Amino acid sequence: MSVKERLRQARFRSPSQEAMMSLLVAALHLKCRLEAVCGRAGVTHDQYNVLRILRGVYPGGHPRYEIALRLVDRAPDVTRLLDRLARQGLIKRYRAEGDRRLSLARITDRGLALLDRLDGPIDALTSTVAAPLRPPELAQLTDLCSRLIPAGDAAS
Repeated sequence: MSVKERLRQARFRSPSQEAMMSLLVAALHLKCRLEAVCGRAGVTHDQYNVLRILRGVYPGGHPRYEIALRLVDRAPDVTRLLDRLARQGLIKRYRAEGDRRLSLARITDRGLALLDRLDGPIDALTSTVAAPLRPPELAQLTDLCSRLIPAGDAAS
């Protein structure tokens, strides 16, 4: 279905507006499907994203500000997000050696197990969504999306 059909809009003011709307519609579609997969496992997509970030540095951890920088979707209150994950036993917060003022978050075995359970469904969803595109088109899509984000833009 084209973005024109999806939005029930006959035309756009410019090709750039149509391209941006297409990108937003596609991103929202994917995010909704990711939320559904994550929701079946009892977490939100934002929580999954934090766990994924922390798995990448396991057995180490990250401070709140580093997690905030790495999030795909910038959550407004990372502290509250971390608190919810800690209450679920999916992460543990601890003080950094050498700087007791710095609080770090580390994924727990329970969090790793949850990600292990989610890996298959997330991979299946990714494959399903990407199936209409050939590998060169996927590489081109990645490149095009990267070019839309200004270099050094940490706010995006």
